[in-house]
Amino acid sequence: MPTDDAATGPSPAAPVRRVVPAVPVAGRDAVTVPARGATAARRADLVAPSGSAAAPAVPAVRGVGDGAGAPTARFAALGDSLTEGLGDPVTGGGWRGWAALLAGAAGPHGEAVDFVNVSRSGALAADVAGEQLSAARRARPQLASVVVGMNDTLRDTFDIRRVAEALDATIGALRADGTVVLTACLPDPGRMLGLPEALAGPLGRRMRAVNTVVHALSGRYGAVHVELTEQSWVMDRAAWSVDRLHPSELGHRLLAREFHRALTARGVAMGDPPATALDGPTPSRAASAWWMATRGTRWVVDRCTDLLPGLLALAAREVRHRVRGTGHLLDGQERRAALAALASLPRPEAQAPPHAATMVG
Repeated sequence: MPTDDAATGPSPAAPVRRVVPAVPVAGRDAVTVPARGATAARRADLVAPSGSAAAPAVPAVRGVGDGAGAPTARFAALGDSLTEGLGDPVTGGGWRGWAALLAGAAGPHGEAVDFVNVSRSGALAADVAGEQLSAARRARPQLASVVVGMNDTLRDTFDIRRVAEALDATIGALRADGTVVLTACLPDPGRMLGLPEALAGPLGRRMRAVNTVVHALSGRYGAVHVELTEQSWVMDRAAWSVDRLHPSELGHRLLAREFHRALTARGVAMGDPPATALDGPTPSRAASAWWMATRGTRWVVDRCTDLLPGLLALAAREVRHRVRGTGHLLDGQERRAALAALASLPRPEAQAPPHAATMVG
C-alpha cells in the first residue's frame, strides 16, 4: 500500500467541469458531479436530455468547479461500472470513482478540466464502441480512458473476436482524433470473487484473453497502458468494496494514481497526483452487508444470469482436464483464440504516441 507524502492529506486539485453528453447514454439518464473533500469539484446533479432525435455536435457544459475559468483540457471516460465509479459513493447518492479523481489532477498548473463520463454499469466492449464512443468524440477530448471487458467475460455469449473488434474500433478512432488514450489490463474476476477453481479457471482464462488483446492494441496505437494485474495493492482487501468486483474509495484513488503515474512517465503534463487520504470513514460491516443484501446481490445476478448454464459446463470441462492433468491445453486454446482475434483485425495507420505536450488544447 503506498505511503508516500500524498497520503498525508488531500491536496488542491484543478477545478473540474462536468460535461453532459449531447445524447443520453442508454440505461442512464442522469449523471452526477461527485465531490467529497478538497480534491473534487463542487457537487451538482446533472440531467442529460432524453428522447432527442438530433443533438448538437458539442456537449453542453454544466456544473463548473469552484473558481474555474475557461477549461484548458478535456477528458472523456468510457467503460463500465468500474469507470462509472461504483464502490466510491458520494453523499446524497451517486458515484465519483477513479476517473473523476484523475480529472481533478489532469489540469497542469491548476487549469480547469472539462470531464465527460459516458461509462455505464453493465456496458460491454460493443457498447463502448457504439454510443459511448460517439458521445465521447463529440466532446473532442485530448485525453480519454477506455477500460472495459470484464462484463464481456461474464456473458455466455463471450467471443474474444468481437471484443477485439470493438476495442480496436474504439481505441483506433480516438487515436485517429489525436487523443491520448488510457487503457488497463484488469484482474481476474473469479479470483477477486473467491470462486472455486473449477469456476474461477474459465473466467480467469477469458480475462487473460481480453488482457492479451488490450495489451496488444495499446502497443499498436501507442496508448498509455497500466497493468493492474502487476500491482501489489490489487490483492489488498481494503482496496475493494464488499462485492469484490469494484474498488473501494481507496482502490479508486490508487487506480487514479496509477494512471497519473503512467501519464507523467510518458511526458504528459499533469497536476499533482490524487491523494490517497480518504474523504470519509470506510463503510461499516453492517452497512456493507446491507448493501450486498439489497443491491449487490441483484447486481451480480443481473450480470451473471445468462452465464450460469454455460459456466457450469465450462466448470465440468475444467474438472475433467484437471483430473487428466491437461489444463494447459485449455490455457493454450484461449491464448490462440486471442492471438487469432488480433490477427484478424485490419492493420491501422501509424499513430503518433503521446508526447511531452500538455493537455491544453
